Amino acid sequence: MKILLYGINYTPELTGIGKYSGEMSVSLASQGHDVRVITAPPYYPEWQVGEGYKAWQYKTEMREQVKVIRCPLYVPAKVSTIKRIIHLASFAASSFFQILAQWRWKPNVIITIEPTMFCTPAALLLGKLCGAKTLLHVQDFEIDAMFGLFVSSESSQESGSFFKKLVFGIEKWITNSFDRVSSISFSMLENAARKGVSENKRLFFPNWVDTAFVTPDVDGSTIRERFGYATDDLVILYSGNLGEKQGLEIVLEAANHFQQESLPRRHGDTEEKIKDSVSPCLRGEKNIQFCIVGNGASKARLEQQAKEQNLTNLKFLPLQPYEDLPALLAMADIHLVVQKKGAADIVLPSKLTGILSAGGYSLITAEKETELGRLCNNFPGIAERVEPEDLNAFIAGLSTLLENVINADGYNKTARQYALDYLNKDAVLNRFEQDLVQLVAGN
Repeated sequence: MKILLYGINYTPELTGIGKYSGEMSVSLASQGHDVRVITAPPYYPEWQVGEGYKAWQYKTEMREQVKVIRCPLYVPAKVSTIKRIIHLASFAASSFFQILAQWRWKPNVIITIEPTMFCTPAALLLGKLCGAKTLLHVQDFEIDAMFGLFVSSESSQESGSFFKKLVFGIEKWITNSFDRVSSISFSMLENAARKGVSENKRLFFPNWVDTAFVTPDVDGSTIRERFGYATDDLVILYSGNLGEKQGLEIVLEAANHFQQESLPRRHGDTEEKIKDSVSPCLRGEKNIQFCIVGNGASKARLEQQAKEQNLTNLKFLPLQPYEDLPALLAMADIHLVVQKKGAADIVLPSKLTGILSAGGYSLITAEKETELGRLCNNFPGIAERVEPEDLNAFIAGLSTLLENVINADGYNKTARQYALDYLNKDAVLNRFEQDLVQLVAGN
């Protein structure tokens, strides 16, 4: 088959959509398919164009048997709602004629990655011109995210009601124009159904993990030492995008709480009184450290807030090389998967796949009815779940996990087994390749 992948993010981006799009394309090419990609220069999660690329330049390259065409885009230094919309629209505009030029190549199937919805009209038009099948793969319902996270006041929602109806109407029409719609979680597929996508069009295509690469057997002591942690420290790790929808302020507040708990005296209390009032894991027996690894639009603001609070038990570190991922995950005693209210049904965090494969103990913020909530309910012990944006619950959940980790016998076996059963990279990608074969065959 001739397969065209169209999306704004692609390898060598190390996290998020770009990583998965890159691995998908290479897997399809390795199975004998002719794969082309139309994408942007790498910029995520740093929001800075990568070395060797230019924001306003077209570039064609071969990467692991895949022809990759890079199209210009605007990358804002500081991300805001308006600037993000311009950013997405700039790529859709610069790639429009590159997409239409592919009619000479005549792909059999066109895979469009959302975000960005701005790219979908060109993909559908090319499908009509060359008779290709079209598939929309939803990594993020960006329209839902935009209204759910950025339109907060009642007055703004009321004044924008007609606009919202118009935008959602256009989204519904475009989404249903594709031959297939796939997504990364069952909750997101249910959302697609609410947008009118029929059952015979919906495909489950979850994000995956290389369970042979990320394992519980990896030694994280070297990277722990490199970051300055002692062997008996309890390290609480957040690794991933530092964006607005994560709501990472709660991590800073938790770090401040545990830092205050570890102080020998508070408000004239004796040391003995403090020891009696806190959990055994906080009585000076263990040093609790927080670590935030990654980049994103909120990083500078979070670093400034941590400085103002004088958080000596919190470190910010840059995104680490992919080959260090297993050791990075092994370094941590507890992993954080943090999101604001309303975000968990829209996005299933890709970072969770690695945590599960490593057999990590994790604290997840998610409502009970979301995909993450169902995961925790259906697989008891896979993670500790608390309601989003609830600091007291967050601290209580961390305290419970800290006690569990101290008394644990090895890694989280429930998490590891789930990764082996449901997230194995080869199984997921082979199944998707068969879905494409059936789509092109008309089945």
